[in-house]
Amino acid sequence: MALDASSSGFAAADAVADLTDPALPIFDVQGVQLAFAVAADFVAGQAANNVLVIALSNNLILRIDLNKPEDIDDIELPKKPNEVGVIRRMFLDPTASHLLICTSLGENYYLHSQSRQPRPLARLRGVTIESVAWSPALPTSSTREILLGAADGNIYEAFIETANEFYRKEDKYVKLLHKLPDGPVTGLWVDCLPAGSGSAGAAAGGGKSHQQPHQQQYDTRRVVVATQTRLLHFAGKVGRGHDGGASIYSRLFEGEQPAVHALSRASAAAASMLVVSPDPEDAPRFPRDDTVPERAFAWLSSHGVFHGKLLVDGSLTELGSKVFSEARMLPRAQLAGGEGVAAGRTHVTTEYIDQIALTQWHVISLVGPRVVVANRLTGTIVYDQTILSPGQKPVGLCVDLQKNTFWLFTPTEIFEIVPRDEDRDIWRIMLQMQQFDAALQYARTPAQRDAVAIATGDHLVTKGQHEEAAAVYGKSSKPFEEVALTFIDNDQPDALRKYLLTKLGTYKKTSVMQRVMIATWLVEVFMAKLNSLDDTIATGAELSDAPDPDRTREQLEAVRTEFQDFVTRHRADLDHKTVYDVISSHGREEELLFFANAVGDYNYVLSYWVQRERWSDALKVLQRQTDPDVFYRYSSVLMTHAPTELVDVLMRQGARLDPRSLIPAMLEYDRNYKGPLAQNQAVRYLQYVVNQLGSADAAVHNTLVSMYASHPSRDESALLAYLEAQGDEPRYDQDFALRLCIQHRRVLSCARIYTGMGQYLQAVDLALAHGEVELASIIADRPMSNPALRKKLWLAVARRVISHQSAGDGVVNGKVPNGSAAASSTGGIKTAIDFLKRCDLLKIEDLIPFFPDFVVIDDFKDDICAALEDYSRSIDTLRREMDEASRTAANIKVDVAALDRRYAIVEPGEKCADCGLPLLSRQFFVFPCQHSFHSDCLGRRVLEQCGAAKARRIKECQVNISKGLVSGERREKMVAELDGLVASACILCSDYAIRRINEPFIKPGEDLEEWAL
Repeated sequence: MALDASSSGFAAADAVADLTDPALPIFDVQGVQLAFAVAADFVAGQAANNVLVIALSNNLILRIDLNKPEDIDDIELPKKPNEVGVIRRMFLDPTASHLLICTSLGENYYLHSQSRQPRPLARLRGVTIESVAWSPALPTSSTREILLGAADGNIYEAFIETANEFYRKEDKYVKLLHKLPDGPVTGLWVDCLPAGSGSAGAAAGGGKSHQQPHQQQYDTRRVVVATQTRLLHFAGKVGRGHDGGASIYSRLFEGEQPAVHALSRASAAAASMLVVSPDPEDAPRFPRDDTVPERAFAWLSSHGVFHGKLLVDGSLTELGSKVFSEARMLPRAQLAGGEGVAAGRTHVTTEYIDQIALTQWHVISLVGPRVVVANRLTGTIVYDQTILSPGQKPVGLCVDLQKNTFWLFTPTEIFEIVPRDEDRDIWRIMLQMQQFDAALQYARTPAQRDAVAIATGDHLVTKGQHEEAAAVYGKSSKPFEEVALTFIDNDQPDALRKYLLTKLGTYKKTSVMQRVMIATWLVEVFMAKLNSLDDTIATGAELSDAPDPDRTREQLEAVRTEFQDFVTRHRADLDHKTVYDVISSHGREEELLFFANAVGDYNYVLSYWVQRERWSDALKVLQRQTDPDVFYRYSSVLMTHAPTELVDVLMRQGARLDPRSLIPAMLEYDRNYKGPLAQNQAVRYLQYVVNQLGSADAAVHNTLVSMYASHPSRDESALLAYLEAQGDEPRYDQDFALRLCIQHRRVLSCARIYTGMGQYLQAVDLALAHGEVELASIIADRPMSNPALRKKLWLAVARRVISHQSAGDGVVNGKVPNGSAAASSTGGIKTAIDFLKRCDLLKIEDLIPFFPDFVVIDDFKDDICAALEDYSRSIDTLRREMDEASRTAANIKVDVAALDRRYAIVEPGEKCADCGLPLLSRQFFVFPCQHSFHSDCLGRRVLEQCGAAKARRIKECQVNISKGLVSGERREKMVAELDGLVASACILCSDYAIRRINEPFIKPGEDLEEWAL
């Protein structure tokens, strides 16, 4: 028995249905109603490919296509019955293409499905044909090579085709192949064997094969020959036919010895025939060339029905013996006795079986007037009914091999034997025969498959195959506790583990409680198995008779892999706390960590490694995380013990982390850090956040400033670089940074912060207070847009420099020492003045008040002289400018006097430049550019183009003058003002004209034709 325990054919049944429910009979014999009248009795009948062929006693042949039953072909033999005899038998090939007709006087005819004219077979005249074996190629245009069994024991090979020419014969050749001394050849069957079948000698042949694949399939054939006393099985190579030119079976019959199954004391009075089962119902309509359908055979003799499978695998020399050895006899008494014998009652019968037919699983027998159907696996009679009338003889029992239909012909009636679900009980029979794979194949319902599973598991347990039984039990409905106790009592932990795994897979997701309990038990089973294997390995190192340690290690790895796969698949079914407790109780560290990783409990894994101070392992887990909270939770402890590696991990996370949440860990690390600033990992991470991620969080910037400022080193370069990089809009809190820098005496940084806050004076004072003259001078130069403030800052620097120079301290590297010196200050003032020349706003007179009273003028005589010379040059320049201004004023007076005498000549025909009317018709203005306008026209145009304020003033003046609201001197002033407003410039060649540049040349309402060229 080959049982595939991993097959998914078993299905668990929560509620197994009753498997013995009554059902309809498997077989039923139904009469066929003909829609036409029949003039004579039926003498023969055949069925194939849904076609019925019926022969009447008057030699009329009816051909009925069941797909079109209304179209019936009436075919007559070419001669009268008194000349050729009555039709005795007919043979129809499985495709219904070829029909052989045999008469009682030894005449044989051939009829093709496309013809209605039977053709006599001259070469077969006088041959009483008892059986036919059709070509397995199932041709349609010709029969190709067929075998014919005669009543005299001869076996012929014939090739028959349709001949349209009068002089050609249908039987292309007929050859006698073999002669049996047993009497009539009652049955013939030919099929092909797979290309792989054959003897060793045939397989070892070294010559090349030039045959096509479909030709190779038909080279190896099997021929089964039946007589009344013997059954012969030939198997071997056949010859190559040349389209009917030569016999192909001669090689087989001459070169092969048949396997023989013989009967002793066989009666010649009993009927004999050979039948095969029809095509399987699930067989493809057009099978591949290399496939051979599985069939059964049945041989009817006086002893009963000898039946078995037509095996196709195995050596050709042994195939026949194997077929006969596996076949068995269904006794005639069992079939002829019917249901009485089947029920165990003693019944002696002398009736012979007239005819038989094979279905997929049953043998149909005609015993007198009865139709008896027996299961060929068990011999059980499943149907026994009297169908024929008293004295009525059957004409024939035939099978449509392709359509799986079964027909019974009597002289006056036609019956169809209809099987219903004939394989419905096969699973039960196979189960009783302990053929569990076959039982599972034919089990249809979940209840049937469950019954097969339980029986299979029980059988495997009895054979000691517990692991195979576990896989089958897991998919059955057998009580869980019963199965589990069976494995526990037999000390089969591996089988129990396999059963639990299989059972877990059968429960639905909604069965939460069951899944959790089984999954938890499996964890315990796995841990016990792993510990057992570890103990075996440890014991093997001490004992010489222990199992092979290498094999045990392989088994350990296999179980560990199985556990890991189980956890990965069923992590949703495991309660975390319970599993932690179970694994911890067994001390399985590796499995504990794998489970935590599988369920995503990285907090547990990290805490596990942190508690054991295995920082590298903790960091390996951390770098695979995506949850920011995990980084925040463990950053403090990891920053303390593995700062460089942690910062590398944090930097790889990039913007996924919130730096603000990491500040406590950074401050804790910085508080305890004693090394150089360049190696401070907290500073390194914050620099990455600021420079690479562009963080604008003030908390981050303030933290970085505090770390820079609080570092013990006196070097401020890093802090200053950071402050400079922030520019005029810093992200840090300047007040906070200033307090820190003052607290930690970061003078340069304080000054830079003051400068950034715009408090230049405080920055300069702070720099000077700490002797940083150079820094103070740099700061003093910052407010370039405010000269007054800049000068004030430089004066403060000058006061400090001069006071220290006069004291003799000097300036060293841009710094003024706080201590005084006793040396003479001769030359010190000169140095201070040279230093202060860097500002172009300071003059010597600004510096003199800062000099001490005792300073000799000789120290800065040259500077005073240079300043006096500058003042002298400035005075000369101012004098020249005053003289030039006086001359310009005189020239203006002359020009004004000349304006009083200026005039313009107006011609009598002069017109206004605006309205085009004569200029002298009313008051007008004439401009130096020779443009002239009426005063009202000019006023109107000025109002259109001037600003709102000027237009308002012009209107006010016009109203006051026109209405006489002013008089006397005021009126004259207002007239002069109005003239000045209106006639200040020519509207055609002054600013007024420039402002009109956007006006179009053609105004609305003007004639466009005037602009045509």
